[in-house]
Amino acid sequence: MRTLVVIHSLKMGGMERVAVNLADAFAEEGHESHLLSCRNQPNDLQPADPAVHLHHHDQQKALLKSIVGIPVFLLSRLVLGVLLPRSHFIWTGWLNGWLLRIRISSLEKRFGRFDRIVFRGLGTFKYFWSFRDDRAIYVLENVIHYDRPLWQKKLEWKLVFHDRHLACVSSGVRESAQEAFALGRIRPKSLRVITNPCPVEQIRQLAEKSEPDLPGEPYILNVARLVPQKGHTLLLEAFARAEIDQKLVIVGEGPRRKDLEEKADTLGIRERVIFAGKRTNPYPWMRGADLFVLASEYEGLGIVLTEALACDTPIVSVDNQGVREVFRGDLKDFLVERDAAILAKKLENLLKGELPQVKSRWLDPFRSPVIVSQFLASPATDIGD
Repeated sequence: MRTLVVIHSLKMGGMERVAVNLADAFAEEGHESHLLSCRNQPNDLQPADPAVHLHHHDQQKALLKSIVGIPVFLLSRLVLGVLLPRSHFIWTGWLNGWLLRIRISSLEKRFGRFDRIVFRGLGTFKYFWSFRDDRAIYVLENVIHYDRPLWQKKLEWKLVFHDRHLACVSSGVRESAQEAFALGRIRPKSLRVITNPCPVEQIRQLAEKSEPDLPGEPYILNVARLVPQKGHTLLLEAFARAEIDQKLVIVGEGPRRKDLEEKADTLGIRERVIFAGKRTNPYPWMRGADLFVLASEYEGLGIVLTEALACDTPIVSVDNQGVREVFRGDLKDFLVERDAAILAKKLENLLKGELPQVKSRWLDPFRSPVIVSQFLASPATDIGD
């Protein structure tokens, strides 16, 4: 089949990595795979499989070059966006969707008709909300947030979710969507769970690459953007309580770095915490860790958890809706309440005892053949339980 994955950009980020992984997975399974980034920059990420066709569609440039794009853009930014904050996508999305259809049509003239079009993430497809096509599957990467008045959220949900084929990356995300849709009287064409692919062999190859500044002593690891959602304050508090010998390494960058460094100072653990910054290849860090720890307030799935397992590193996480998709079967014992004292105790028990051996079957639901077959199957006509 001929597939197209559409993503907002190719900057370094979890959602973007998963989009690239999915395009690679389609190619790996023998399909003609295309990846369309809607920004020309940045290009931190690239498909690993040379068979993937990479394309760009500069969303804003295309908008401003169109006949009515500039007045629509200015009206949205200077008037409508002021009267109704965070509504820019509403006013520009109808035109962006039409321009995207033209871009996709031009690709189809060169390569042939796409059998499946996959939009990854709300931040991608809400800016093209007027684009409608029964071949399209829209992937919800995270739980739905009520960050605006409910009437405004209902309008957004109506534009971007109603009468579309939706896929959620975890059961937790689907539960969140069903609650929101009941409030907004939204009915998708289909609503199912298709989790994220994990390129196990590719990750293991990258994990073997040399990384000269890896710590020389044992450490536990967290990989996440330094933003409030990722729960680093809780993680630092738990680490300060835990009587363990390992250091804590945090790979990632973000606006909270200074605050977190000050928090580590306040807790008296600054010398035991390594802020490693942003890393293009975090996998040698995962492979070298005794344990991978996630403390996020919420996650759609937590792709770093499966990546750590691919590096044969045990995982532990505080509980939230999304990560439960990973912590099934034997792994249920490594999911703890969102409490610093409880997490600290779990770290002590794991690191002072015998850490579990990662089992290959834990990654089976996330392997490429499983995910690809689900995306290429005909969507269900109901929205499930």
